[in-house]
Amino acid sequence: MRIDAYAKINLSLDVVDRREDGYHDLCMVMQTVSLTDTLNINARPDVGIEVLSNLSYLPKNESNLAAKAASVYQRSCGGDWDGLLIEIDKRIPVCSGMGGGSADAAAVLRCLNQCAQRPLPTDQLAQLGAEVGSDVPYCVMGGTALAEGLGERLTGLPPLPDCSIVLCKPAFSISTPELFGCMDIRKIRYRPDTGGILKALRQGDLKGVAQRMYNVFEDVITDYRGQEIQKIKSELLSCGALGASMSGTGPSVFGLFDDPDGAEAAVDRLKNHYQEVFLTVPVRQNQTASGSLDPD
Repeated sequence: MRIDAYAKINLSLDVVDRREDGYHDLCMVMQTVSLTDTLNINARPDVGIEVLSNLSYLPKNESNLAAKAASVYQRSCGGDWDGLLIEIDKRIPVCSGMGGGSADAAAVLRCLNQCAQRPLPTDQLAQLGAEVGSDVPYCVMGGTALAEGLGERLTGLPPLPDCSIVLCKPAFSISTPELFGCMDIRKIRYRPDTGGILKALRQGDLKGVAQRMYNVFEDVITDYRGQEIQKIKSELLSCGALGASMSGTGPSVFGLFDDPDGAEAAVDRLKNHYQEVFLTVPVRQNQTASGSLDPD
């Protein structure tokens, strides 16, 4: 079977507390976008789960979240297969803050679930995804959602109004453990207006959402990488973005546009300096959950 895996962005990301287990409680407004990986998933007679990709350096075993997702699903729900080959055409940049690995894992869960004799409802499938990774439950659900805790507590939200979303990943990566290790919640200077974003979504107010976006990790990245992230944000705003922010733990930056021409101009300008620039649109929950599974 063939299935799409959708990237995500964080319309907001706030770190609200440090837990006793060393992890952090988060509060995030998440949004699915139309940039995708494509997965071809085939049962095969030989035992084991293997992942192949157009990026040769990606792991082929359960170090890859797609393989881990298949293993978790088989262990929990069974399956009419004793071997699985997962082929991934990667278009979502790796280590970008856009949830590519989690999206692939969620796509595997959705595919296996749709092929199962007794498929799980979406909320239970999302709970299963928490065994794979913290962003996987959201990627199973998709659309516009509030994610709390480690990311596993999800509340569906009114959809982000139609707009153009420009994504740009600079040519470096940022370590997620490094950022969390540098995070001191007592010293957070700015936070997203999460309540204001939720109100704006209920009102269908794109500008209200865009003006309240923020990612607290932007304050943690203070070296040349932080300067580059701020430079991309400035470029997006100068091209007419209603708001711009970093996604996840970075380094990708996105801007929301109500003017398609301004969005295309931003893409053209950013492509003069960056290789990975994408023009996308919001994707609603029903688009990720249905209509994406096709016979190969």
